[in-house]
Amino acid sequence: MTVQWAIRGWRRRAARAATLRYLAFLAVLNLVWEFAQMPLYTIGQSGSPRDIVLAGLHCTAGDVMIGGVTLLAALLVSGPETWPEEGRLRVIATAVAFGLAFAVFSEWLNVEVRGAWTYTDAMPTVPGIGTGLSPLMQWLLLPPAAYLGALRTAGPRAGMRSGLQHAGRLVGAGEQKDCDR
Repeated sequence: MTVQWAIRGWRRRAARAATLRYLAFLAVLNLVWEFAQMPLYTIGQSGSPRDIVLAGLHCTAGDVMIGGVTLLAALLVSGPETWPEEGRLRVIATAVAFGLAFAVFSEWLNVEVRGAWTYTDAMPTVPGIGTGLSPLMQWLLLPPAAYLGALRTAGPRAGMRSGLQHAGRLVGAGEQKDCDR
């Protein structure tokens, strides 16, 4: 085992843990958002309580999947190998851009083309594209909030450095372990 291998393994674990924390925060934030914005959609006014709950849970599950895909795409496009230690702002900015693009497409497809859902008169829309302001704000605000929460719960950067230092102590300079022979 080499120091470099140990550090790579630690970084992979840190990346997995950061991603899972991000998705957990995103799920909670989207659950609250979906039910808060329900009155802006006709189902919030005319649907049964059961229909409203199912719609909110369904949309939250979709939001988490979209959040995971946009984070993965952002990591593939702009994430450094050292993420989440480095490249944090670049990764979340890219994920937000992907999320906003998807929101515009999804709202157009589901409102204009499929008629899967409709806005009430209370939903402000963006002139020129007709997309509801609430879903755009959702993808502009919630991913950065979830990302910040996920990274803050990971501990201070010093904690990350200590993890690397710990990995470095697994095989110190000039040492050779039995598994290396």
